[in-house]
Amino acid sequence: MDTMSWDDLRILLAVHRCGSLLAAGRALGMSTSTTGRRLDALEAAAGYPLVSRSQAGTALEPHALRLVRLAEALEYGLDAERRDRGGSRVALKVSVPDGTVQEIARALLAFRLEYPNVDIELWGDNRLADLARREADIGLRLARSTSSVLVEKRVATLRFGLYASADYVRRHLPSRRLQKGEAARHSFIGLDERWQGLPHEQWMRALGAERFPFRCTSILGILEAVRQGVGIAALVEQDGRNAGLVRIETSTPGPTQPLYLAHHHELRKVPHVRAAVAAIERWCRQAGVGVAGAVREG
Repeated sequence: MDTMSWDDLRILLAVHRCGSLLAAGRALGMSTSTTGRRLDALEAAAGYPLVSRSQAGTALEPHALRLVRLAEALEYGLDAERRDRGGSRVALKVSVPDGTVQEIARALLAFRLEYPNVDIELWGDNRLADLARREADIGLRLARSTSSVLVEKRVATLRFGLYASADYVRRHLPSRRLQKGEAARHSFIGLDERWQGLPHEQWMRALGAERFPFRCTSILGILEAVRQGVGIAALVEQDGRNAGLVRIETSTPGPTQPLYLAHHHELRKVPHVRAAVAAIERWCRQAGVGVAGAVREG
């Protein structure tokens, strides 16, 4: 273990993410033979096999996952150090649900007018970035964290309704109201299986939705499917209105979903982080999505 290096650990991390030595080498800009030799060196330093190799690809041994987690922590830490210690320029990484990317981008670009020395990296992904390990500096998310190192604030309440295209309504639901027992006759659009526990996904099924001919990991894909008349979707009210879709009335009101803004407590006094957080909070107020003010550290 004394001879283990970050350079070799990142080889293991790339193999874990890419699934083969060839793909890992390409990701790192190395030849397959060099990648293999570096992995051999890491296994020698660890004192036990880390990766099983075959013509079908590679697979990590169960005990290698501990080193993968270590490598990820080092990667996040080194990246955070680069962002925090950029000299005359600093970097800020922000992670938000993909459906909010456009509006958050506008908020952050306005913020940069006052902080032109800040380079922004905006991630639009429904996956929660690990803010506790500094995978990102600021996160906007749909779930409260349990970490004790985060400063977290509920900044909005998203309200959901059912929406469809004008063409779908004309052909299948001219009353613009989904009566009890009718949902099974209609097509619905939703997120992929990982997110079916979210309140608006459960609401569609509680209404009786059974047929989902289109699921997508991105709200942008869902909006496009609704526009093209594929079916009905549960959308944030603002998104449905902005897209020019038709609101479908229901006997059961749509659910609400809290929206939280979080960052690592070590960043709470960093001026550009505080300013970026304030810019995102202003977007929430201007968007009219129901701003709340409960702040929680940890």
